[in-house]
Amino acid sequence: MAAPASKAPLSFTIAMTALLLGAAAMGISPVFVRFADVGPFASAFWRVLLALPVLWLWAAIEAKRAGLSHKTIWKASGAIWLAGAIFAGDLFFWHLSILNTTVANATFLATMAPVWVVLGSGWLIGEKVGRNTVIGLIICIAGAGILIGSSYSFAPERLIGDIYGVATSLFFGAYFLVVRVARRKDGAGHVIFASTIVTMLILFVIAMSFEATIIPHGAQGIMALIALGIVSHAGGQGMLSVALGTLPAAFSSLVIFIEAMLAALFGWLILSESLSLMQFVGGATILAGIWVARPKS
Repeated sequence: MAAPASKAPLSFTIAMTALLLGAAAMGISPVFVRFADVGPFASAFWRVLLALPVLWLWAAIEAKRAGLSHKTIWKASGAIWLAGAIFAGDLFFWHLSILNTTVANATFLATMAPVWVVLGSGWLIGEKVGRNTVIGLIICIAGAGILIGSSYSFAPERLIGDIYGVATSLFFGAYFLVVRVARRKDGAGHVIFASTIVTMLILFVIAMSFEATIIPHGAQGIMALIALGIVSHAGGQGMLSVALGTLPAAFSSLVIFIEAMLAALFGWLILSESLSLMQFVGGATILAGIWVARPKS
């Protein structure tokens, strides 16, 4: 028997707060990756591995509060297995995209994930998508275009990287749908802990197969990977799992636009990367789109 999701859904305010905190935690991940002196697939593997102790504690406390045996946190439904495999695919294609096209192209194409969530919500998980959500999505895409579009460029030699970017969006979109289904029966801690084990096993094979540098050489790299695991995965994906227990998948998927916006902001604050007026306009447009798309109850 799995841990129940909750006796009652969280309030919109709490769920929305979790979603925004998750976006912030995921948005800072490029900074941690920049300081980690390992290859991209290795950083993805360490990200999920180092998150597991925190996620285990979360799932164990959740099960205890529900009056369930500790053994239940090691059991995974089909949706949880699928979520773990899909997230591994998301990280795999995301890093391939970064390696084979520009960061701007990879980021913009990855933000197309909500399009797939909107298309799949009604057909695959039985959640009707309202008109306001569709309008909000269109506004968010326009905002992402303003935020990143000035740096976006197409070149035939980068086509394979752009295709990887589209694949990233497909996997991330599928991740929202599957986690939403998993959260209908299981608690947030259980879902993210068990699915992360699956992701870790897959990424271990990928890292061993493709990477030359697996182990960081210095204290900076070690601390960056620990932060990536605890902040960006346990915190970011964990808060997303919390939000998906209450908020519709289509609306929750718009978090990727906030993540892109915050990634640019963190790059400016921490890495001294430039921010233009148009990027601020793009960020404001994204926030307007999310406000339009918000659930009314």
